[in-house]
Amino acid sequence: MAGPDKRDIEILKVLSEDGRITKAALADRVGLSPTPCWNRQRKLEKSGLIESYNARINLKKLAPHVTVFVAAELADHTAASFRAFEESVGRYDEITACWALGGGYDYLLQIVTRDINAYQRLIDELLEARIGLARYFTYVVTKPVKSGGVPPLDLLLRAEDSSA
Repeated sequence: MAGPDKRDIEILKVLSEDGRITKAALADRVGLSPTPCWNRQRKLEKSGLIESYNARINLKKLAPHVTVFVAAELADHTAASFRAFEESVGRYDEITACWALGGGYDYLLQIVTRDINAYQRLIDELLEARIGLARYFTYVVTKPVKSGGVPPLDLLLRAEDSSA
Protein backbone atom coordinates (compact mmCIF):
# COMPACT_ATOMS: atom_id res chain seq x y z
CA MET A 1 0.00 0.00 0.00
CA ALA A 2 1.25 3.46 -0.87
CA GLY A 3 1.37 5.95 1.97
CA PRO A 4 -1.98 7.07 3.35
CA ASP A 5 -3.66 9.98 1.61
CA LYS A 6 -5.80 12.70 3.15
CA ARG A 7 -8.95 10.51 3.16
CA ASP A 8 -7.10 7.64 4.82
CA ILE A 9 -5.85 10.02 7.52
CA GLU A 10 -9.43 11.21 8.11
CA ILE A 11 -10.56 7.60 8.46
CA LEU A 12 -7.73 6.92 10.93
CA LYS A 13 -8.61 10.01 12.97
CA VAL A 14 -12.29 9.11 13.21
CA LEU A 15 -11.56 5.47 14.10
CA SER A 16 -9.03 6.45 16.76
CA GLU A 17 -11.73 8.56 18.42
CA ASP A 18 -14.55 6.04 17.95
CA GLY A 19 -13.64 2.49 16.95
CA ARG A 20 -17.28 1.39 17.13
CA ILE A 21 -18.60 3.87 14.61
CA THR A 22 -20.82 2.25 11.99
CA LYS A 23 -19.54 1.91 8.44
CA ALA A 24 -22.23 4.29 7.21
CA ALA A 25 -21.46 6.92 9.84
CA LEU A 26 -17.73 6.63 9.13
CA ALA A 27 -18.31 7.09 5.42
CA ASP A 28 -20.50 10.12 6.11
CA ARG A 29 -17.89 11.70 8.44
CA VAL A 30 -15.09 11.38 5.87
CA GLY A 31 -17.21 12.30 2.83
CA LEU A 32 -17.20 8.96 1.02
CA SER A 33 -19.87 6.48 0.08
CA PRO A 34 -19.90 3.34 2.28
CA THR A 35 -18.27 0.83 -0.10
CA PRO A 36 -15.16 2.89 -0.97
CA CYS A 37 -14.83 3.87 2.68
CA TRP A 38 -15.05 0.25 3.79
CA ASN A 39 -12.48 -0.76 1.14
CA ARG A 40 -10.08 1.91 2.42
CA GLN A 41 -10.60 0.78 6.01
CA ARG A 42 -9.81 -2.82 5.07
CA LYS A 43 -6.64 -1.69 3.23
CA LEU A 44 -5.57 0.28 6.32
CA GLU A 45 -6.10 -2.84 8.44
CA LYS A 46 -4.23 -5.12 6.02
CA SER A 47 -1.30 -2.67 5.79
CA GLY A 48 -0.95 -2.70 9.59
CA LEU A 49 -1.78 0.99 10.04
CA ILE A 50 -4.82 -0.11 12.05
CA GLU A 51 -3.55 -2.64 14.58
CA SER A 52 -6.71 -3.33 16.57
CA TYR A 53 -9.96 -2.00 17.97
CA ASN A 54 -10.17 -1.80 21.76
CA ALA A 55 -12.47 -0.72 24.54
CA ARG A 56 -11.16 1.66 27.19
CA ILE A 57 -12.14 0.20 30.56
CA ASN A 58 -12.83 2.53 33.48
CA LEU A 59 -10.84 0.59 36.09
CA LYS A 60 -11.97 2.95 38.84
CA LYS A 61 -15.53 1.70 38.38
CA LEU A 62 -14.46 -1.92 37.98
CA ALA A 63 -12.25 -2.63 40.99
CA PRO A 64 -9.73 -1.06 43.33
CA HIS A 65 -6.32 -0.84 41.71
CA VAL A 66 -3.05 1.05 41.63
CA THR A 67 -1.06 2.14 38.60
CA VAL A 68 2.70 2.28 39.01
CA PHE A 69 5.41 3.40 36.63
CA VAL A 70 8.79 1.77 37.09
CA ALA A 71 12.01 3.12 35.64
CA ALA A 72 14.29 0.10 35.30
CA GLU A 73 18.01 -0.31 34.78
CA LEU A 74 19.57 -3.55 33.67
CA ALA A 75 22.81 -4.86 35.14
CA ASP A 76 24.16 -5.84 31.75
CA HIS A 77 23.83 -3.95 28.48
CA THR A 78 24.22 -6.75 25.99
CA ALA A 79 21.74 -7.62 23.28
CA ALA A 80 21.08 -10.94 25.02
CA SER A 81 20.29 -9.16 28.31
CA PHE A 82 17.84 -6.80 26.65
CA ARG A 83 16.18 -9.70 24.81
CA ALA A 84 15.86 -11.76 28.01
CA PHE A 85 14.35 -8.85 29.92
CA GLU A 86 11.86 -8.06 27.15
CA GLU A 87 10.78 -11.69 26.83
CA SER A 88 10.28 -11.94 30.60
CA VAL A 89 8.23 -8.76 30.82
CA GLY A 90 5.77 -10.21 28.31
CA ARG A 91 4.89 -13.01 30.72
CA TYR A 92 3.36 -10.73 33.37
CA ASP A 93 -0.19 -9.52 32.76
CA GLU A 94 0.24 -6.80 35.39
CA ILE A 95 2.86 -5.14 33.20
CA THR A 96 0.48 -3.41 30.83
CA ALA A 97 3.12 -1.48 28.87
CA CYS A 98 6.89 -1.40 28.56
CA TRP A 99 9.06 1.00 26.61
CA ALA A 100 12.79 0.75 25.89
CA LEU A 101 14.38 4.14 26.56
CA GLY A 102 17.43 6.01 25.45
CA GLY A 103 19.18 8.03 28.12
CA GLY A 104 19.37 7.30 31.84
CA TYR A 105 17.06 4.35 32.35
CA ASP A 106 16.78 1.30 30.14
CA TYR A 107 13.02 0.73 30.39
CA LEU A 108 9.83 2.34 31.60
CA LEU A 109 7.16 -0.11 32.72
CA GLN A 110 3.51 0.58 33.41
CA ILE A 111 2.10 -1.79 35.99
CA VAL A 112 -1.52 -2.13 37.11
CA THR A 113 -2.20 -4.24 40.22
CA ARG A 114 -4.78 -4.53 42.99
CA ASP A 115 -2.69 -2.65 45.54
CA ILE A 116 0.85 -1.76 46.59
CA ASN A 117 1.34 -5.16 48.25
CA ALA A 118 0.54 -6.91 44.95
CA TYR A 119 2.95 -4.54 43.19
CA GLN A 120 5.71 -5.38 45.67
CA ARG A 121 5.11 -9.12 45.21
CA LEU A 122 5.50 -8.62 41.46
CA ILE A 123 8.77 -6.70 41.89
CA ASP A 124 10.08 -9.39 44.25
CA GLU A 125 9.19 -12.01 41.66
CA LEU A 126 10.98 -10.04 38.92
CA LEU A 127 14.08 -9.74 41.09
CA GLU A 128 14.04 -13.44 41.97
CA ALA A 129 13.57 -14.37 38.31
CA ARG A 130 17.06 -13.02 37.61
CA ILE A 131 16.07 -11.27 34.41
CA GLY A 132 18.86 -8.72 34.71
CA LEU A 133 17.05 -6.04 36.72
CA ALA A 134 19.77 -4.13 38.59
CA ARG A 135 17.85 -1.12 39.91
CA TYR A 136 14.31 0.13 39.72
CA PHE A 137 12.55 3.32 40.70
CA THR A 138 8.86 3.28 41.61
CA TYR A 139 6.43 6.07 40.78
CA VAL A 140 2.88 5.57 42.07
CA VAL A 141 0.16 7.31 40.08
CA THR A 142 -1.91 9.45 42.45
CA LYS A 143 -4.42 10.56 39.81
CA PRO A 144 -4.71 10.30 36.06
CA VAL A 145 -4.52 13.66 34.35
CA LYS A 146 -4.53 12.63 30.69
CA SER A 147 -4.33 9.21 29.09
CA GLY A 148 -5.41 7.32 26.01
CA GLY A 149 -5.30 10.41 23.86
CA VAL A 150 -5.81 10.32 20.13
CA PRO A 151 -2.47 10.57 18.31
CA PRO A 152 -1.97 13.97 16.61
CA LEU A 153 -1.93 12.52 13.09
CA ASP A 154 -1.94 15.89 11.33
CA LEU A 155 1.03 17.13 13.37
CA LEU A 156 2.99 13.93 12.81
CA LEU A 157 2.48 14.08 9.08
CA ARG A 158 3.47 17.76 8.93
CA ALA A 159 6.88 17.05 10.49
CA GLU A 160 8.73 17.66 7.25
CA ASP A 161 7.26 21.20 7.12
CA SER A 162 8.74 22.13 10.52
CA SER A 163 12.18 22.87 9.03
CA ALA A 164 10.84 25.91 7.17
